[in-house]
Amino acid sequence: MQHVRIPPVVTFPGNNAIFITLGIHNNDSAHQAVLDFAANFSALLRSFNNRFHGEHFNALLGIGSDGWDRLFPNQPKPKELVPFTEIKGARYTAVSTPGDLFFHIRADRHDICFEFAAIIQEQLANATYAIDETHGFRYLDGRAIIGFVDGTENPEDVLKADYALVGAEDPQFRYGSYAFTQKYLHNMEAWRAIGYDEQEKVIGRHRFNDIELTDAEKPKNAHNNVSKAYDAEGNELKIVRANVAFANATNNEYGTFFIGYARSFSTTRQMLEHMFTGNEEGYTDRLLDFSTAISGCLFFVPSPDFLDNISA
Repeated sequence: MQHVRIPPVVTFPGNNAIFITLGIHNNDSAHQAVLDFAANFSALLRSFNNRFHGEHFNALLGIGSDGWDRLFPNQPKPKELVPFTEIKGARYTAVSTPGDLFFHIRADRHDICFEFAAIIQEQLANATYAIDETHGFRYLDGRAIIGFVDGTENPEDVLKADYALVGAEDPQFRYGSYAFTQKYLHNMEAWRAIGYDEQEKVIGRHRFNDIELTDAEKPKNAHNNVSKAYDAEGNELKIVRANVAFANATNNEYGTFFIGYARSFSTTRQMLEHMFTGNEEGYTDRLLDFSTAISGCLFFVPSPDFLDNISA
């Protein structure tokens, strides 16, 4: 029986993370350097897992639409890999920002994440340029920086792969995943000012124990009411979130790095459209009164076998 290798989008996320977004220089030598690095990515992961066994280390490599076109010209492309176009509502905007390569590095220890990031920089320095690097951390018992448990809406562990990994609908890219990233900055002064009771109505859950509010208690524009997606039969669709907090307290910068892994990006986009422009009932996400998206980019995370076969 053949062993299926999948990218670690559904594994334990570790307590620290570094997110790196790069652009690729548009020349042949840069393209080849990136392809060589991608082909060796699995071997690099094995080396780190051998060195840091038990530290929940894993890393993912994603490729943006424009980067894919340059790295794999005249070759097939994942069906839903397109440049993310902004979603502009009457009050809120999900902005679109550039990105050719994306790395999601996770481990219990931050120094392990840093070590891996330093190797990426060393090996790709002449082929790429920096767009963003964000250092995230597990906040308390897995809470967002605004104080509520994050990832509660994730599917159960046994179902995560069904929601996060491409299946037979796109067989050449099976076991890959669509990764959508957003950085949110939170207005903590305004958030603190409304108090815990009102915060719970914004999120749709109790702050202390993470229990969902009843339908009678929960406003129609609560975050966990609006940020949902459904299929044509009305069944709820899921994605796998791996959000973490980031902050620079002395600069009064508090944020959430949102990352959603999905079998189909259309699911994630439907969630975003409901949040930013309104759901079927016309309600937008009230959390956006306190949280501003400052980035937005779509990547495809190929399966390990796809990466290994790049140079074949």
